[in-house]
Amino acid sequence: MSGRAQLMWDEAVTGYDFGPEHPMDPVRLALTRSLVGALGLDREVEVVAARSAGESTLRLVHRQDYIDAVKAASLEPDAADPSYGLGTVDDPAFAGMHEVSSLIAGQSVGAAEAVWRGQALHAVNFAGGLHHAMPGAASGFCVYNDAALAVARLLELGAERVAYVDVDVHHGDGVQAAFWEDPRVLTVSLHEHPRTLFPQTGWPEETGAECAEGSAVNIALPAGTGDAGWVRAFHAVVPEVLADFRPQVLVTQHGADTHFEDPLAHLAVSLDAQRAVQVACHELAHEYAEGRWVALGGGGYAVVDVVPRSWAHLVGIAAGRPVDPETVIPEGWRQEVYARTRQLGPMRMTDGRWPVEWASWEEGYDPADRLDQAVVAARRAVFPLRGLLA
Repeated sequence: MSGRAQLMWDEAVTGYDFGPEHPMDPVRLALTRSLVGALGLDREVEVVAARSAGESTLRLVHRQDYIDAVKAASLEPDAADPSYGLGTVDDPAFAGMHEVSSLIAGQSVGAAEAVWRGQALHAVNFAGGLHHAMPGAASGFCVYNDAALAVARLLELGAERVAYVDVDVHHGDGVQAAFWEDPRVLTVSLHEHPRTLFPQTGWPEETGAECAEGSAVNIALPAGTGDAGWVRAFHAVVPEVLADFRPQVLVTQHGADTHFEDPLAHLAVSLDAQRAVQVACHELAHEYAEGRWVALGGGGYAVVDVVPRSWAHLVGIAAGRPVDPETVIPEGWRQEVYARTRQLGPMRMTDGRWPVEWASWEEGYDPADRLDQAVVAARRAVFPLRGLLA
């Protein structure tokens, strides 16, 4: 197996553009790629442009009638069928939508193939992580569910146990739905509580179908959760269920919208805590999946201050050259930020909160604490189904 990481990148993914008023601004992808280059990380990885996902691949998750609807909307955006979630406020139709969505999906599928076949130990597609798309509908800024497609491709290639861990602020509902009845896939989502955030799913009681009980794990955190609680909740649940499941591959989704500056959600997590969980996912891949790690992007709408730094850290960790949080960001990149957005870019690769301090679950918990209550709810819902002590 090659120890070299792959970075999946094709400039054309920046064509995933819902329009100038939409929060998912593709400049976040362009700025991430250029920051990766400015930090010299692209010299530490193999940069690969995978081919687009074809219809047979898309059908691993999506219905043919939905694919046909996306293709039709791609040709005539004004005639998009809203019954498929297309042409809506969240998912406006645009020319070429099918092609660029297939391209993004192809990068995640290509990452999965490279890791499974031993061509790379780790592979990153920060343009991916579009985890809300359903088998028959677009949802939450997501047209094709590249994360679910990557997992489905791993199963098709012969994987018997794939773990998917999602730390986006929103519940990974599309991936959970795709594998709800499949005990070969463990889906774990750490997200803001559905009472206060789209898509209003991801309750602890959602644990998988009867034929796959315990295969879905949901840690629903109270609004306002900050670094210590977020990292504590991750470590209180994720390592234990991975140790029990023994995945052959770990697929992770790293939406940057948990950040305190993100305009669409209500957690208070710093860039430094995001980096700490990225490091933890890397370590868990080595501990439980022989190092096989597919890492995806996701949400993130603070497109200058947060997203590029968070995902550049992810690339550095996957490349085996993690970026020191105190690193000063190259001036050339900051000039590019201003030229593209008329905003001032961040100065360093930290929010000033490194190292992140948190209390281990093994030290005990406070039954009156809302964060601890969320962790207890997740553990009590799923751990007994897996034969674990809650």
